[in-house]
Amino acid sequence: MIVGVLRVSLLCPEGDSLKGKRKIVQKIKERVRSKFNASVAEVGDNELWQRITLGISVVGNESPFVNSQLDRILDFIDQLYLARILDHAIELIPFGDGFDDDLGDPEW
Repeated sequence: MIVGVLRVSLLCPEGDSLKGKRKIVQKIKERVRSKFNASVAEVGDNELWQRITLGISVVGNESPFVNSQLDRILDFIDQLYLARILDHAIELIPFGDGFDDDLGDPEW
């Protein structure tokens, strides 16, 4: 299993209040979740009106697929024209096969 994480920093020049910023963050989060079925959260710059930092995660079986999804999400956010991308980072994390054979069968 591969866990892909995208951290993206955005500039929201029209953010004139925290309430206005929250509306933009909510729009981005809803649209990304709806289109890509990805997990999205605001992970930084919570008190800055014009800065948004989002964390986005995708899980899959193959690195190229997960990386491609994160690239597509980044392009999608850019094409929303709600905020300008300042910086981004993508990290792919291999996660073990998950189950320890030494645990035995459950006693149900």
